[in-house]
Amino acid sequence: MFENLSDRLSQTLRDVTGKAKLTEDNIKDTLREVRMALLEADVALPVVKDFVNRVRERAVGQEVSQSLNPGQMFVKIVNAELVEVMGAANDELNLACQPPAVILMAGLQGAGKTTSVAKLGKWLKERKKKSVMVVSADVYRPAAIKQLETLAGEVGIDFFPSTIEQKPVDIANAAINEARLRQKDVVIVDTAGRLHVDDEMMDEIKALNGAISPIETLFVVDAMTGQDAANTAKAFNDALPLTGVILTKADGDARGGAALSVRHITGKPIKFLGMGEKTDALEPFHPDRIASRILGMGDVLSLIEEAEQKLDKKKADRLVSKLKKGKGFDLEDFKDQLQQMKNMGGIAGMMDKLPGMGGMGAMGQMAQQSQAGDKMFSQMEAIINSMTPKERRNPDLLNGSRKKRIASGSGTQIQDINRLIKQHKQMSKMMKKMSGKGGMAKMMRGLGGLKGQMPAGMMPPGGGKFPF
Repeated sequence: MFENLSDRLSQTLRDVTGKAKLTEDNIKDTLREVRMALLEADVALPVVKDFVNRVRERAVGQEVSQSLNPGQMFVKIVNAELVEVMGAANDELNLACQPPAVILMAGLQGAGKTTSVAKLGKWLKERKKKSVMVVSADVYRPAAIKQLETLAGEVGIDFFPSTIEQKPVDIANAAINEARLRQKDVVIVDTAGRLHVDDEMMDEIKALNGAISPIETLFVVDAMTGQDAANTAKAFNDALPLTGVILTKADGDARGGAALSVRHITGKPIKFLGMGEKTDALEPFHPDRIASRILGMGDVLSLIEEAEQKLDKKKADRLVSKLKKGKGFDLEDFKDQLQQMKNMGGIAGMMDKLPGMGGMGAMGQMAQQSQAGDKMFSQMEAIINSMTPKERRNPDLLNGSRKKRIASGSGTQIQDINRLIKQHKQMSKMMKKMSGKGGMAKMMRGLGGLKGQMPAGMMPPGGGKFPF
C-alpha cells in the first residue's frame, strides 16, 4: 500500500534529514519534490497545494529554526501534515442510539460494497461484540441478495431475506422491525450500486435514507481509482448526508491518492480500509498510522492489534510451556509457526507495518522478496505435511530414502528438504536459548545466524506473544 508515494517521499526526506540547517532554498527544493511525489500519487491538486503551503509555513517559521535537528523536524512536520490532511484521528462508528443502530451502505457498482457489508458485520461482531443483521435492498441484481446471504453465513451474522419484487424502502423497514423484535444491536443495509449522474437511482437512495434515518451512511469506494474516488464521494455527499467513507482494495493501491484526498475534498472521514478479499480484511483507518507507513516508519500498533486478533494464543502458550520443560522444538512446532505467519498475511501482509522498511531499498523489490518468502513458507509446509508424525517429532530419522519419498510427495527437491532441516535446527537452537534465563536477550543475539537463511520476519515467539 502506498509503495510509490512511500518510495518518493522517503528518498526526498532522507536527502533533507542530513542537513544541519534548513534554508528557504533547500526547503523550496524539497517541497518541489514532495509536490511531485503527491501529484504522481494521484492526490487531488487542491489537496497538494494546501498541503505544500502548510508545510512551507511551518518549515520556515520558528518551529524549525529553534530545533536542534532541523532535518528531523522537517520530517516531523511532513508527518503531522499528512495526518492532518487525512483526518487527524480515527473516527469511530457512531452507534449511540436506541437499538438497532442502522448503517446504510452506498457506492458505485463494483466497488466491493456487498463484501464490505459482510466485513463490517464481522468486525462489529468480533471487535465490538455487537449482534448484527444484514439485508440487501439491491433489487436490480438478484445475485447481490444471494451473495450477501452467503457471506453472512460465512461470518456468522444474521441475514434478512429480500426479493427483487420488493421496494428498497419496504425491505429496509421490514429488516429494521425484525431486528428490533429480535433485539439486534445493528442493522446494515446494502444498496444497489449507482452512478451519481443517474438521477432516478440517486432519488431512490435519497428516499431510502430519508425513510430509515440511518445513524451512519457510509460511502464505499475503490481506492485504486485515486482522486476520482474523492470526487465521486463528494458527488454522493452532495446528495446524501454521508457520515464516512470505506476505502476498498487499499492493499492494491500503490499510489495513495484516494486516502490523501477524500477527507479534504468531502469533509467526511475515512472510517475503514478494505485490505483484501477475505472477510477479516477490514481495518479501522488511523491517519497517524497510515502517515507513518507512508514515510516508511512502520505501524507497530496495527501489527500488535492484528496479532492479538489472528494468532493462536493457546498454541503459542503451549509451545512456551513445552520449551520451559526442556522438551525439543520439533517440526510440528515449526509448522505451527509457519501457519501463524500465514494467518498474519505472510511477510507481504506485514511489510509496510514494520519500522524501517522504507529505508531498506525499493518497495517494489521488497514486495518481490516478501512474495518469495511467502512461497517459501508454503513449500516448507508442504514438505512437513509429507512427513510421518514420527518423522516430524524426530527429524534425525530423515535419511536419504525418506527424504526422497518426502520430496516426491511434496513436489520439491532433496536440497529443499535439507534447507528446511538446517533452518529448523537453527530455530531449535534459538528456542533453547530463549527458554533459559535471560533467554530473550540471547535469542536476539542469535538472530544474526538466521539472517539470509530464513524468510525475513520469521522469529520465534517472544514470551508466547509473537510466534514469528
